[in-house]
Amino acid sequence: MSKLPAVLSGLPFPVIGSPLFIISNPKLVIAQCINGVVGAMPALNARPASQLDEWLAEITEALAAHDRAHPENPAAPFAINQIVHKSNDRLAHDMALCVKYKVPVIITSLGAREEVNQAAHSYGGVVLHDIINNNFAHKAIEKGADGLIAVAAGAGGHASVKSPFAMVQEIRQWFDGPLALSGSIASGGAILAALAMGADFAYIGSAFIATDEARASDAYKQCIVNSNSDDIVYSNLFTGVHGNYLAPSIRNAGLDPDNLAQSDPSKMDFAGDKTKAWKDIWGCGQGIGAIDKVQSTSALIAQLKEQYASAKTHLLA
Repeated sequence: MSKLPAVLSGLPFPVIGSPLFIISNPKLVIAQCINGVVGAMPALNARPASQLDEWLAEITEALAAHDRAHPENPAAPFAINQIVHKSNDRLAHDMALCVKYKVPVIITSLGAREEVNQAAHSYGGVVLHDIINNNFAHKAIEKGADGLIAVAAGAGGHASVKSPFAMVQEIRQWFDGPLALSGSIASGGAILAALAMGADFAYIGSAFIATDEARASDAYKQCIVNSNSDDIVYSNLFTGVHGNYLAPSIRNAGLDPDNLAQSDPSKMDFAGDKTKAWKDIWGCGQGIGAIDKVQSTSALIAQLKEQYASAKTHLLA
């Protein structure tokens, strides 16, 4: 059994919602949490930066109100994602607000920073760092992260080329703390498989894009419903880091998804003009073949829970 901090132990459902760039918002996070999933949102989704204060207040107040009204069914904790890459000039400002609101879980990406971990630990927060290989996993824990998110092949957005089997087994050889697994997980059976491999949580992103609460265009949501793994393209053109994207959105931008140029990783920019230039390129993972409709977050989570219970029953039969 993994050693889980109190905030992550005893969750009603072993799922963390991936923070979706541009798409996640308080409405989605709150819906995820009150339905038993750890809801997450990138700090950078709040624009201007002052909006983050308002959003954190909205989330904490809504979840507190839910818990008062439903003490028998408390909400799952929420998480804020911090991009710690040097291009993020808001990091200190956004972390100060996370400290102010005592955000339960901080998810760090694109670099491990000791001062971010220390800020979260100052009020009892937990830090999960997403990684694409075992080497980065070691570095994250050495710098003070509490847990890891293994972003395996097939995950939406920035993703590894590593098999989830390889990543989990290598990490579990030396790390017994919190571990979430990301990569093509869009059904209850896949959630159970992640746990069977040794992960504590499934980390799900793309399925939540096709929900009513997600701040994505109707065209984006419908493209997910209409697509499958054959429609996913792996490229570093759009941010400088390799990730998975929907081919139809690349075609709509006037590019050939089968012949994309390589980007210069030294030009990465996750908060500025380069990101804005590709705002209509839609990130997505390979698991979307399991998504056949746009529905509410509540309905999606209920579906995942039903599938998860069915998969457990089938496994034990």
